[in-house]
Amino acid sequence: MVRLYLIVGIAAVAFMIYAAIDCLLTDNRRARGIPKPLWVLVILFIPIIGAVLWFVIGKDRRAGGLVKQLAPDDDPAFLRGLGKDKEQEERIRRLEQELAELDDDSKD
Repeated sequence: MVRLYLIVGIAAVAFMIYAAIDCLLTDNRRARGIPKPLWVLVILFIPIIGAVLWFVIGKDRRAGGLVKQLAPDDDPAFLRGLGKDKEQEERIRRLEQELAELDDDSKD
């Protein structure tokens, strides 16, 4: 029975430490209810319940404000840039061709 209490105690302490670290590393905009420093105090001074409260109430799970990463082939801005690159390369090619023609005419 002592082993069970020991294992439960270690698990509870680990859970509280995990919650405190998660709270400290979470962006300030995602903390709800009270400021982050107070959440850390709640987590540390109200065993188990404080950590559960942090994950249920305190941490905003929505990705609002966070930038979603897109693959290049799904990113419209990247695809538009490809079209611009092709236009610029074509323009450069035409200008080089015109310069080459002017150089040929000046030699005659």
